[in-house]
Amino acid sequence: MIGVIDYGAGNLGSVMNALKRLSVPARFASGPEELSVSASPFEKIIFPGDGHFATAMASLIQSGYAQALREWIKADKPFLGICIGLQLLFESSEEAPPVDGREVRGLSVIPGTVRRFPGRKVPQIGWNQTKARQDSKIFKGISENSFFYYIHSYYTDPADTGVCAAETEYYLRYCCAVERGALAAVQFHPEKSGAAGLALLKNWTGV
Repeated sequence: MIGVIDYGAGNLGSVMNALKRLSVPARFASGPEELSVSASPFEKIIFPGDGHFATAMASLIQSGYAQALREWIKADKPFLGICIGLQLLFESSEEAPPVDGREVRGLSVIPGTVRRFPGRKVPQIGWNQTKARQDSKIFKGISENSFFYYIHSYYTDPADTGVCAAETEYYLRYCCAVERGALAAVQFHPEKSGAAGLALLKNWTGV
């Protein structure tokens, strides 16, 4: 059973529909207690959605999901982040500058920050070619330089480029997917990326 985190963001229905197409059992988590490392009903967790970095992080803290997600990832249990679910893994974001001298911190499980695209045409909306690392597990069997669907104004800049599983280009070349142990996360929306997106979800779910 796969648990999907619902913190009030959009696109959750499309994620559930994609999993249904793959005949993968999934349901929304009812609360952070279901992410207990020792007693969770879920084998894997997906954290999808869109939203503002600071608002999303505040929601995770208030609901108790922030600490539960940190512990899940620290235990190296299977995790897939999508869009904001990738960005919140980082330490900070230019979308959320310091308030009263206090920095807005992300989950901070991946060293690095999230930066705004330097060009005028922001957000990036639409299909973009994505070059995956050859040893990537989530991109296994997917054609090199396949197209995935993106919609975002900020990109991830990891301190250690070794975690980067794929890159794409929009004003600059940037990391659009990360993998580290059982953790994986992508900036694009696999649930909206046709056959390539379903193939990526199939790789991650193991069906």
